[in-house]
Amino acid sequence: METPDPIPTTVRGTIPTWINGSFLRNGPGKFEFGTDRYTHWFDGMALMHRFHICEGIVTYSSRFLRSDSFVYNSEKNRIVVSEFGTMAMPDPCKNIFARFFSRFQIPTAAAATDNANVNFVKYKGDFYVSTETNYMRRIDPQSLETKDKVDWSQYIAVNSATAHPHYDRDGATYNMGNSYGKSGFFYNIIRVPPPGAEASTEDSADLTGAEVICSIRAAESRKPSYYHSFVMSENYIVFIEQPIKLDLLKFMLYRIQGKAFHKVMSWEPQYGTIFHLVNRHTGKVSEVRYRAAPMFTLHQINAFEDNGFLVMDLCCGDDGQVIGEYTVENLCSDGGAEIDKFYNSLCRNLPRRYVLPLTVDEQTPLDQNLVTLNNYKATAKKTKPGEVFMTHEELHDDELLQYGGLEFPQINYDQYNGRPYRYFYSCGFGHVVGDSLLKMDVHTKELKVWRYPGLYPSEPVFVASPKATEEDDGVVLSVIITPREEKRTFLLVLDAKTFTELGRAEVPVNIPTGTHGVFNKMG
Repeated sequence: METPDPIPTTVRGTIPTWINGSFLRNGPGKFEFGTDRYTHWFDGMALMHRFHICEGIVTYSSRFLRSDSFVYNSEKNRIVVSEFGTMAMPDPCKNIFARFFSRFQIPTAAAATDNANVNFVKYKGDFYVSTETNYMRRIDPQSLETKDKVDWSQYIAVNSATAHPHYDRDGATYNMGNSYGKSGFFYNIIRVPPPGAEASTEDSADLTGAEVICSIRAAESRKPSYYHSFVMSENYIVFIEQPIKLDLLKFMLYRIQGKAFHKVMSWEPQYGTIFHLVNRHTGKVSEVRYRAAPMFTLHQINAFEDNGFLVMDLCCGDDGQVIGEYTVENLCSDGGAEIDKFYNSLCRNLPRRYVLPLTVDEQTPLDQNLVTLNNYKATAKKTKPGEVFMTHEELHDDELLQYGGLEFPQINYDQYNGRPYRYFYSCGFGHVVGDSLLKMDVHTKELKVWRYPGLYPSEPVFVASPKATEEDDGVVLSVIITPREEKRTFLLVLDAKTFTELGRAEVPVNIPTGTHGVFNKMG
């Protein structure tokens, strides 16, 4: 159900009066039309949420994205538009990479969905909801009204963009998308300029000036890698080519035969991991190939430059095999034993630090650790001309293991993205869904934890206080799901410094688990 008109919430404790804006969240929210039902969690129709906070008072509203998929299905009261895990194939594709497949479809209205249920993103001052296809939808951040549909391929030669762009301090947005043709398969870095002084007064989407600043050829042209996000510092972008591979030939064959897609994505550790270093200002790709042991990553934490090195912090796992197991069947298994068995089979995603030496040339000696800064345990060795092999530093102590792994990392993005930083916030996964909130000090590896039985938090989002002088001076917002209690979902507000509760706003409607969100600050 949607709640299009804002409704009051019940505030317990205190919501700081300086918080002025809207916490916007996105995620799957409708799984049935008539008697038809989607079989994969990612297939649910996008439901957008808005918690508006002003003077210590919180209201809640939500709206379904009026995507073409939603409109067609609603008109017919059945599932007419196939999503990636439902209806399209006799044996539904049921893994976490489902969204990614759309990047390899010929972009026609029938091929790629505009059910943008992953994140809220910003281009030229406008808000959009996005997924990993070539379509986005512009959104009114106040009313959550659905505006125009945008097709990336109408602006630049890519057939997708991730749902995790980066923003620089001038207001430009960077993203990544694929392209492929006779000359091979390429990963493209996209730049959308900041809104101009003579910004358009028309109420319409504007991606003019978008350009591909760099194209990176896939190491294996017939087996490109899956990716969900990328790394950006003040002067560099790093694309991580990980050994989760899509077999393009098998993919085309399966498409023709109408078979399931889940077998075309495979974990192939023999390829290892390649880090492609790109100058953000010139688009030039480094000739040095940085390699590491096989790992997979969905979300990066932060990256910054330090005396000739690029320090990258990521959430990583060692076994990409298990990531395909996030099916609705597994997530909704009857009985705790089955869910526990599934959880125990998953590898833990943990925070890691890699350090890339930025100046590697013919004079650089072989087989000695190039990471000469005392405060880093990660290593990097030149193994042959033009190639460096890196090992990581674990960015945590054993204490983290009792909270499972962690995911959905967030930082004080506006002030510290691409710069040296100290803190990040995330969800701890002691369960198949997040069941704690964590604050990590990357200098000391100390944790602060918020966890209560039966409460399941969403991705934490940091909001700085107006007169902040320290990195963690502000609050952390998270929507807490209460599956054991009806209509008890609440917005939690934590003091970011102490990680203790300041207040909560209880919502008298059920809210489904979401994916990502942003805070839209008001004047």
